[in-house]
Amino acid sequence: MQTSDYPAGIGAAKSKYVNTHLGAKTLTFNLPSLVPGHVHMFRYRATVAVINAGFTLLAAIPNFKYQLLECAAIAYGGAVSGLTALQVSGTQAGSAAVLFSYAQASLAQSTVLKTGVAGTTILADGASFAPCDAGAAVTVAKTGGSAATATGVDIIVSYTIVPA
Repeated sequence: MQTSDYPAGIGAAKSKYVNTHLGAKTLTFNLPSLVPGHVHMFRYRATVAVINAGFTLLAAIPNFKYQLLECAAIAYGGAVSGLTALQVSGTQAGSAAVLFSYAQASLAQSTVLKTGVAGTTILADGASFAPCDAGAAVTVAKTGGSAATATGVDIIVSYTIVPA
């Protein structure tokens, strides 16, 4: 079994790449494991303070690409006000790309906003579902003013990882 720690160098490993004797390649991040080609789901409960600061939803993985399959946003603790849109972004062809955008007017409390629903925008020709660049993170940011009123927004993403 061959293993490599990321990041390499001084300090504790944040993740581990494992090439097993069966030929399966697995990325291990502390507790969960990510297997290329398998569908993974992640939910992040972001407060309005975190949304206003912007944050990394899926950390970059060396030599792997994220391919988002679905993304949903659900406001909790009230409707979101103040911002123009909540955006989930990645890097495609070396440029920042807004993969999913949720309009403020649609971020009502307990309303599930997902692909194809009014108030949700994706890239033309389905490019939101194309793999992002290798080693690039998926981030969340807001446009316009500061998010307010709601306690926060749940961001739920389904994705797979693809070897570079």
